[in-house]
Amino acid sequence: MAIGRPAEGAAEVHKAPRARMTGAQRRLQLIEVARGLFAERGYEGTSIEEIAQRAGVSKPIVYEHFGGKEGLYAVVVDREMETLLEMVTASLSKNRSLYRIQQVALALLTYMEERTDGFRILVRGDSTASTGETATYSSLLNDAVSQVEHILAGDFERRGFDPALAPLYAQALVGMVSSTAQWWLDVREPSKEVVAAHLVNLCWNGLTRLDPSPDLVGPDYVEPLERTTAEDS
Repeated sequence: MAIGRPAEGAAEVHKAPRARMTGAQRRLQLIEVARGLFAERGYEGTSIEEIAQRAGVSKPIVYEHFGGKEGLYAVVVDREMETLLEMVTASLSKNRSLYRIQQVALALLTYMEERTDGFRILVRGDSTASTGETATYSSLLNDAVSQVEHILAGDFERRGFDPALAPLYAQALVGMVSSTAQWWLDVREPSKEVVAAHLVNLCWNGLTRLDPSPDLVGPDYVEPLERTTAEDS
């Protein structure tokens, strides 16, 4: 049986035109593509050509949206800083003490798990060509330390401890959580919930029995028997 030939131009009818991205959609796509490349290769190791090629656009499109690699990198870092800072700030300000510590640890671990590329960019802390500096993970940690310091200073005053020691304890707490979280990013075991629970165990059980004037102990130190206090009863 003879098969009839399609009419002239009929072949084109079966090809639906590919929808064009809006300006906002293209901008978001370029940010996501650049985030992956910056995390993988760093600022200096990434080129506009590679970003454009991976996004399937021409170099002028990238320049049109961001003015160049430096502008695109700054946008990527700002978005990651904003995301992580919002998560950490919310966990610090909306909860009571024990739950607050737990949520801070979970917020950081969750961010690292869900936005690993962004976290690696912040930790890398590459400098941009013109400013010589940019927002980094360390600057975010300094913000977190300041907030924890304010919280601890109030707690110390209420409990009769020296609030001048709050900065020291804030550095210790934030540093412990941050260091453990970076270790976990590589091993991913145990689960983030288990890691957060153990961090809280160490933080909270230490803080609830805080000695207002601690001293180093010698090799003959004997652990005192647990005392029953009015606070414990």
